[in-house]
Amino acid sequence: MIEITDAALRQAAGEGMDAFIQVFTDKYKEVIGGELTADSMPLLTGEQHTLLAYQLFRDEVMDGGFCQLIQNGYGGYIFANPFAKVMRLWGAEDFGKLVYRAKKIYDAHREDLERERTDDEFMAMYEQYEAFDELEDEFLEKEEGITTLVASYVDEHLEQFAKIV
Repeated sequence: MIEITDAALRQAAGEGMDAFIQVFTDKYKEVIGGELTADSMPLLTGEQHTLLAYQLFRDEVMDGGFCQLIQNGYGGYIFANPFAKVMRLWGAEDFGKLVYRAKKIYDAHREDLERERTDDEFMAMYEQYEAFDELEDEFLEKEEGITTLVASYVDEHLEQFAKIV
C-alpha cells in the first residue's frame, strides 16, 4: 500500500482541499514513474486511479479545457473508464453527469480529437469543439465544491487511498 505521512496530510489540509488531494496524487505519480502505462496501471488500486483521474481532469480542464485534456493523452483514462460512475458513487452526481455529457462529444469525435496536431491545429480545436465550452464553464464554476466533495470522500475513506504513517 502506498504510504503518506500524517504530517504531510495535516499540512496540506491547512492549505486547502486541492492541496490535500495533491498529496495523494503526487505520491501516485511517483509510484507509477510519472506515466500511465500498461506496466504502471496495476500499481494503483481502482480508488487511487479515480483520485488521480480527478486530479488530472481538474488540472487539465482548468488550464486548457477538454481539448487539452484529450490532446495530452488523458481522454481514454477519463472517458473509457468508470470515472464518471465512481464520481457519482462518491457523491458528486452533477459532476458525474457533466463527465458523461463530455464523453458523448468525445465518443462521437474521438479519432479527430486524439490525432496528432500542430500548435496552430491545436488552437483551432477550440473553435471546432465549442460544444465543450458550456461544460468547461460549468466545471470551472463548480470546481471548488466538487474538489471539496472529492477531498471529503477521501478523508472519510483514507484506508482506500493510502496507508497513513
